[in-house]
Amino acid sequence: QLRLVESGGGSVQAGGSLRLSCAASPSSTSSYSRAWFRQVQVKEREGVAATKRDGSTTYADSVKGRFTISTDNSKNMLYLQMNDLIPEDTAMYYCAADPFVVWSSLLRPDQYKYWGQGTQVTVSS
Repeated sequence: QLRLVESGGGSVQAGGSLRLSCAASPSSTSSYSRAWFRQVQVKEREGVAATKRDGSTTYADSVKGRFTISTDNSKNMLYLQMNDLIPEDTAMYYCAADPFVVWSSLLRPDQYKYWGQGTQVTVSS
């Protein structure tokens, strides 16, 4: 069973930056599709950024140009660099992984089997 653990959340002012990390164990996730999602209270979970094993990436329109998803397969890590944060980015952020996600579905939460417990990001104005 794959275990995902997020870290790096916190409280920042608008315009600030945060870097989220997601550690996977015990198996390697280098062949998996991996993604970041976020959720605000009772709203639906929203896909933020995703990457396939070939390194291709996709982003939600709301974060393009501000967020960057990356991996370090030697450490079995997934990252989300978030710059120019705005209050609307406030949410619980989750990482997810699955070995079988097609490109067109990378930002759909129902496509992912493995999830972390989440890390809170709060952006104040």
